Amino acid sequence: MKKLIFHQANTRGEANHGWLKSFHSFSFANYYNPERMNFGVLRVLNDDTVSGGMGFGKHPHDNMEIISIPLEGDLEHQDSMNNTTIIRKGDIQVMSAGTGVYHSEYNKNKDETVKFLQIWVFPNKKNVTPRYDQISLNIEERKNRLQQILSPNAEDEGVWIHQDAWFHLGNFDKGQNVHYQMKKEGNGLYAFILKGSFVIDEQEMGLRDGLGITGTNQIEIIAKEEDAEILLMEVPMNLH
Repeated sequence: MKKLIFHQANTRGEANHGWLKSFHSFSFANYYNPERMNFGVLRVLNDDTVSGGMGFGKHPHDNMEIISIPLEGDLEHQDSMNNTTIIRKGDIQVMSAGTGVYHSEYNKNKDETVKFLQIWVFPNKKNVTPRYDQISLNIEERKNRLQQILSPNAEDEGVWIHQDAWFHLGNFDKGQNVHYQMKKEGNGLYAFILKGSFVIDEQEMGLRDGLGITGTNQIEIIAKEEDAEILLMEVPMNLH
């Protein structure tokens, strides 16, 4: 049976550290809501804004697939695998933490803010060898269509992770509609609005609203404004 879980933008957890403003769709750090621990294997969806010249110092992760989607500005990444890179809008970054990795993230520019989404997904394999990948995508290829940015398969479009998950980004003109077909039986879909507004399966959604959908194989998505942008995350609902 189809089920919808609607998370309005203004009900998210919020943290303001001065240099960092973060909104949490799911419980994270000092924000704890037992009703919002995860959506299947989707554990963290943080909407972060980092002030000029500031950032996250070196800190550890393990047994988590970590995906960063830059929305604005330049974010410098360094890690214990000897990677030093910069990610910007159009890039997708993934890190399989596996047996353990340290990394830091800094806003390279003193006079510009960085905005990015940090997403954590539980892996389907524990203690894998840590790995890092980053790709640049052609943003034009998501105009009035869904562009795949992540999958379980290294040979497919986008980055890959240790999980049966598929992520897509789309940028739509007003009135455009698309049907999303689930890739795997039993998976759920979490939609997150990056710009404008949409109607998804008759649910009206505005900026930074989130919607989890389970129990269906196909979802209708209609853009209600010009230049409306959406992130779709299809993930397994079973944590084991």
